[in-house]
Amino acid sequence: MFSRMADTIRFTLNGQPVDVGGLSPMTTLLDWLRDHRGLKGTKEGCAEGDCGACTVVLERADGQHEAMNSCIAMLGQMDGQSIRTIEGLLGKDGTPHPVQRVFAESDATQCGFCTPGFVMTAYAFAAGGEPPALETIHDALAGNLCRCTGYRPIVDAMKKMTGFATEPAAPPAARTASPAFDGTFFAPRSLDELVALRARYPEALLLAGGTDLGLLASRSRTPPPAAIHVSHVPELNVVHAGDRHLTFGAAVSYACAWPILVEAFPALRTYLARLGSRQIRTMGTIGGNLGNASPIGDMPPVLLALDGKVALVSRRGAREVPLDRFFVGYRETALAADEVIQSFTLPRLRAGESFHCDKVSKRRDQDISAVAGAYRIRIENGRIEDARLAFGGMAATPKRASHAEAALLKDGFDAARAALAQDFQPLDDWRGTAAYRLRVAANLLRRLELRLAEPRRPVEVEAL
Repeated sequence: MFSRMADTIRFTLNGQPVDVGGLSPMTTLLDWLRDHRGLKGTKEGCAEGDCGACTVVLERADGQHEAMNSCIAMLGQMDGQSIRTIEGLLGKDGTPHPVQRVFAESDATQCGFCTPGFVMTAYAFAAGGEPPALETIHDALAGNLCRCTGYRPIVDAMKKMTGFATEPAAPPAARTASPAFDGTFFAPRSLDELVALRARYPEALLLAGGTDLGLLASRSRTPPPAAIHVSHVPELNVVHAGDRHLTFGAAVSYACAWPILVEAFPALRTYLARLGSRQIRTMGTIGGNLGNASPIGDMPPVLLALDGKVALVSRRGAREVPLDRFFVGYRETALAADEVIQSFTLPRLRAGESFHCDKVSKRRDQDISAVAGAYRIRIENGRIEDARLAFGGMAATPKRASHAEAALLKDGFDAARAALAQDFQPLDDWRGTAAYRLRVAANLLRRLELRLAEPRRPVEVEAL
């Protein structure tokens, strides 16, 4: 049994400090805002982080403002954070925020149910100072759904989101000790504390961004009996961009990793833009994607193709495992019961190497892949001398196509496409039949062939 300890959850809400006690730390932020704080502007539409009606803004001490889904965020995750809701945009005298005025003047409110979420997304967009170009606007709005189907006035409003000043919000003072809320939600502040908790409570779920585990509390209403929240551990928040390697801690969010990954591997710009939404990328972590070990996770094929390695740590010590050997079965990894993922490392591209990736899904935005492919190719003197081809959605685990790699090096792309049937025997499910998946994977290799033949002619990543 878990020991009974108690502490209040402390965070900043709309610029004011709040202490929350007497509630399960696995209560969703959305439920607390509406049912316990009476802030009804934040809505529940889907309860799984897809529709954006629950969008609030995470205001970081460094001045960053990031939209996030409150429906899948647990109260325990909010400790030490600063959150702003739609009610927090109004001035002290009730004066609407400039973002709210622009929405009203652009006739972008429509039925009103989803409008608070759109406004909070626009607030984060304006705070980021991005140019109001259509590409960035559509990326910002990908996590918000309008059931009135009237996106044009919303996009028009977003075009006017410039020059709106925002103040960085200071989070509550740092804790002097690592809290444990209700004896079921642990929030270690050091790696030593984390591995000690992991050894003591191996049955507790490891929680980083919560974009998957949060569904247990929101949609399923069956939160885990115990969780260890890893996001406050400094060693899991390391980002190092060296001359030869990139290293990211397991708790680094997609939003934080984005600029470094895209600079090193430009093909990831379009790919990552289709990985969830900005709200999801604010919370989600690549370390969580690895630990979840889903065969249709978007990042494992990328890390496999890039020859990534994952650092695992426990009280017994540390070890490094190539991604090739990390996934051992359906949603099973090489992690021992007392281990945690500390970080992962990717080598930069060397001379003659290129990297490409594709995602095929039923919808372009906010959808899980049916097939994902990633490819690292080395060409010397006009000939492919090395290839790493990895796919998701094709097997029980994310996996390299070793037969296709060998065939490509020996006999070319036609042979590689034919060899895919030796590498994969996909399952039939509602996302696609086995025959469809094999055909798609072969077509993606054809697309790669065209990219390499005409490198100056971009081949866009599309949802099929």
